[in-house]
Amino acid sequence: MIPFPSRVREMIAHEGPITVERYMSLCQTHYYATRDPLGAAGDFTTAPEISQMFGELIGLWMLEVWHAMGRPPAVRLIELGPGRGTLMADLLRSARLLPDFLSAVTVHLVETSPALRERQQSALAASGARVEWHDRIEDVPAGPALVVANEFFDALPVRQFVATDRGWCERLVGVEQDSLIFGLRSEPERGLKSPLRLGDILELPLGSIDLVRTLSRRLGRDTGAALIIDYGYWGPAFGDTLQALKGHAYADPLAEPGEADLTTHVDFQALAQAALEENVLVHGLATQGNFLEALGIGARAERLKQRATAAQAADIDNALARLTERGPKGMGELFKVLALTHDGLAGVPGLPHSPSPSARS
Repeated sequence: MIPFPSRVREMIAHEGPITVERYMSLCQTHYYATRDPLGAAGDFTTAPEISQMFGELIGLWMLEVWHAMGRPPAVRLIELGPGRGTLMADLLRSARLLPDFLSAVTVHLVETSPALRERQQSALAASGARVEWHDRIEDVPAGPALVVANEFFDALPVRQFVATDRGWCERLVGVEQDSLIFGLRSEPERGLKSPLRLGDILELPLGSIDLVRTLSRRLGRDTGAALIIDYGYWGPAFGDTLQALKGHAYADPLAEPGEADLTTHVDFQALAQAALEENVLVHGLATQGNFLEALGIGARAERLKQRATAAQAADIDNALARLTERGPKGMGELFKVLALTHDGLAGVPGLPHSPSPSARS
């Protein structure tokens, strides 16, 4: 069987250059379908894998929002890209504080990877929750919904455009001497404003915007809330944020197609604007550190340390520091939090209501 990287190079050599968006889609589909990418033996580690505190606080957030919704007797608890199921397992453990909530929810995991579905099934086997898997958010049954997406939008494909003297020309992936290279489409893209500086790179997350529109229409129709946590920025901004992670180290995005995790930074302003255009409410933007502290992560850490050994207490302190660390490279600052709700849900824990996409915290 021809290895996937060779198949990609052969396809491009025969069919011609492809967009960055298509390249990311091909690579991510293969990557997530063929491995468990998380943990020390994988390529990256997410917040739920760092500490149980993260998922537990998200669980308490969901409980409070469910109360604010009027405690609907049936609600869809949805996670987009649930990884190993760690976040959902920790979330459901917090939910045991309110048995009425557990009896109201059915868990819906939007996951296409067979390998990760197996890990999720194992992680949630003892939860007692009713769990269903879906390939798309559109496949989740109608009804009030509570949605969480942690490090999901960063993995969705984006289009990239480079500012030239002809206008914004789309960035392509081609082949030269059996190696993948970046190139440009000769004709500029219509409908984009003229660039101010040559060489600037514009990223358009059209897939993410479409997904937010789908989520927003659902929330507006059926009621509910969606919590989005990811690394990113409040746009508009210019720059190439495409990166590859392999073995917890940065790699060349073109070197081994489908063998490294490809991501870009999330443009939260674009997501907020898409949601507002669908007439739902936007809450945030907040940094992950501020959000977790508002939910009481410091107090939760202290409670866990009361029952911990000295070594375990040190691990809890290290996890707390890592999740809330400030600075441009700290998770607490690099990661941002945004929530979307139906128009009858004016407030959510830990996040201010933002009346327009120009507002931020």
